Amino acid sequence: MKYDAETFLMEVLKIPTVNGKDNEKALAIFLRDFLKECGVSAVVQDIDSRHANVVGVLEGKSKETVIWNGHLDTVPYGKIGEWKTDPSVPSKKNGCIYARGASDMKSGLAAMAYVLGSMKEKGYVPSRTIYFCGTCDEEKNGMGAKHLLEVQTLGEPALLLIGEPTGLQPGTAQKGCIWLQMKLHGRTSHGAYPEQGINAVEYGIRIFQDLKRKLKEHSHGLLGSPTCQITKAEGGIVPNMTPDTAEFMLDIRVVPGITTWMAGEWLQKIIEGYRQETDGELEVEVHIQNDRQAIEIPAASPWLKKLQWELKLAGLSKEPIGINYFTDASILAKGIPSTPVLLFGPGQPEMAHKPNEYVEIEKYLQYIKILKRFL
Repeated sequence: MKYDAETFLMEVLKIPTVNGKDNEKALAIFLRDFLKECGVSAVVQDIDSRHANVVGVLEGKSKETVIWNGHLDTVPYGKIGEWKTDPSVPSKKNGCIYARGASDMKSGLAAMAYVLGSMKEKGYVPSRTIYFCGTCDEEKNGMGAKHLLEVQTLGEPALLLIGEPTGLQPGTAQKGCIWLQMKLHGRTSHGAYPEQGINAVEYGIRIFQDLKRKLKEHSHGLLGSPTCQITKAEGGIVPNMTPDTAEFMLDIRVVPGITTWMAGEWLQKIIEGYRQETDGELEVEVHIQNDRQAIEIPAASPWLKKLQWELKLAGLSKEPIGINYFTDASILAKGIPSTPVLLFGPGQPEMAHKPNEYVEIEKYLQYIKILKRFL
């Protein structure tokens, strides 16, 4: 093999894939070429000049399939002055590799590709056919995962394994995400006579607060309560006029058991209450700009039990954890709804999107060993 596992990760981290800035396709091509050199069937799925997926297939003893998924892109570096190393150049120090993407999630991505290549080179045939799917644009719109569902026949896989950072613990539940835009139309008035107007800003805040309270009525054992926050607010004309229009963006993170449809129904009931209060004059337009469903694997799943057994053998914690951020699982699960989803990776979840992001080399190497045994 051209690389050892550690060198391979360094090479992956050297290819910049900041979402919205860099060429993510470059990493897809690198991974394809690596897999093909190892004898694995691999292709690049072009989307546009900068975006592409990479799909590698290792044929198994049966036609039953499993999917390994990781994303190619990273978030921006942030304030460079807060980094102790250059985030665009991987640096080894104190048993860790520092770089943007080291935890989220090029270590998981690289490990999956490396295991697939090494298994093929050694002539190992897994019991099930493995699809390795490296997807682009996960950090924003998920165009890679959506494209994969459009062009790739996935059938009914036995498992979807996502290499997102979990610190080598089994991630069994993931919050869903809804980005909800509200445009409100009220009635303006003189600032001295607010009762003669319908304040679009104030009604937007009241609707938000009511929805947040409704969401808080629900909870999950690992993920806690749903969250709802205003991430953008615009409105107002001049200091002495009641604002007749306003726009809000809400970031809503839901737990398993709450769907976008349910949240939408609650929101419409809240809005209708305020419409009646204003004799039908308040108008609210609602637009969903992101819809990622919550994910959960049953505690009795044989896949979860098998992973926990492997973790026990390795002397690692087998306690499940929940993931608050969304992943490509929330898109892929729509196309393969009967497939159980496990989140499991070597990165540190608390380091995602932060300065001085790192992955522990030992955990990365342990992850590779566990992946080989797991399948």
